[in-house]
Amino acid sequence: MKRSNKLISFMALILVFTMLAACSPKNDSSSANNTENNTENNQKETEKGPSGEITVITQRTDIVDTVFKEYAAEFNKTYPDVKVNFQALSDYEGQIMVRMNSTDYGDVLLIPTSIPLADTAQFFEPLGDLAEMSKEYIGLEERAVDGKAYGIPTAVNFSGILYNKKVFDEAGITTAPKTPDEFLAALQAIKDKGNAIPLYTNYADGWPLTQWEAVLTTVAGSVDYVNIDQPNTDENFVPGKPHYELYKVMYDAAKQGLIEPDPTTTNWEASKADMANGKIGAMVLGSWAIGQVQDLAPNKDDIAYMPFPTNASEVIMPLADDYTLGINKNSKNKEAARAWIDWFIKESGYPTEQAGGMSPVVGAALPETLKQFEGTDVKFELQTPAQAGQEGWVDKIDKDAEIGLWQPEFKKRIIEAAIGNLNESYDDIMKDLNDDWVKSRAKVVQ
Repeated sequence: MKRSNKLISFMALILVFTMLAACSPKNDSSSANNTENNTENNQKETEKGPSGEITVITQRTDIVDTVFKEYAAEFNKTYPDVKVNFQALSDYEGQIMVRMNSTDYGDVLLIPTSIPLADTAQFFEPLGDLAEMSKEYIGLEERAVDGKAYGIPTAVNFSGILYNKKVFDEAGITTAPKTPDEFLAALQAIKDKGNAIPLYTNYADGWPLTQWEAVLTTVAGSVDYVNIDQPNTDENFVPGKPHYELYKVMYDAAKQGLIEPDPTTTNWEASKADMANGKIGAMVLGSWAIGQVQDLAPNKDDIAYMPFPTNASEVIMPLADDYTLGINKNSKNKEAARAWIDWFIKESGYPTEQAGGMSPVVGAALPETLKQFEGTDVKFELQTPAQAGQEGWVDKIDKDAEIGLWQPEFKKRIIEAAIGNLNESYDDIMKDLNDDWVKSRAKVVQ
């Protein structure tokens, strides 16, 4: 009897479920299917990755219509739903700063060096936590604010002097000069030979003059100088200090007639070809310029690189960021913009092949251009970051004093004075700069 009762009860339960199913709304099944379909569609959309259209603004007018278009084609193999447009600016700093007065300054762009570090967040999207991103990239500190990274370097460059080895050899200079005196003597020997401009300043374009500031670490012989010592001294432009000794080389070369005859008529693009063809002996430029000039040279081996001449006991070629890539805070396609940045840095080959530097990706192989220094006393080192609480001090002092460490103005003033267009001495200029530094430093560090 118990078994029969259990069977009856089970049959009754089956009947109840059947009746409930029959009475339920007919669209329940459809709703369930819709939910499944929506989940599946959302999953597929996530798997597809970013989509949309982005504008990438670059300074590389020389390869924007060739190499960059090839990059876009390769990028689209991974991200087919993102359309990448390029805009190249010949005067990048000047033109992009004008555009940044509005919200229309592309989606991905090089963060202008003239934007104060503290103002970065007003214009750019944070890319992530600095500590976490540092596991993946080096050189993020230059554009980090409050523990957030805002830019990834397009390359990590080393700085020094680009030169035509054949021009030096023909002037009897068979080994790279090591000290300022040796360097000036080498330039004089090239001038005496009479077939090439010894040192080309690129005065007219202006921005190449800022490349001199990048070798300050070499002149100082210390990776601590730029971010540790400099903001803590009132003697930044006095005799014997790195800034004074660095720009004295520029002044002396111009004073002795070892630069281009008429600096106001220089041309950056033409200068690369002229160096490649032996019409220029040397230019103070970052390693990013090596490949650009070698590509124009009949013999690539003629184009070489040396540390900036120094009297320091250690020869350090400082590693520093090239331009850093950031995302416009107003971009409507930030996910696509970030995908482009990560792909460009990791997959395109640009850092070593086009920028001529090291890849900022942690663990990446060293470029060929560094191998010539293996076994020598030349050291390649990153600058020591600022001390806690002193982040951005150099930038703040510089901006307040309107010195323009990374601007061309006072470099032009030095050249103008050296060639006799201004009635002032080198020491006059250095004193003015140091006085301005002292006044502004007192405001910043109080």
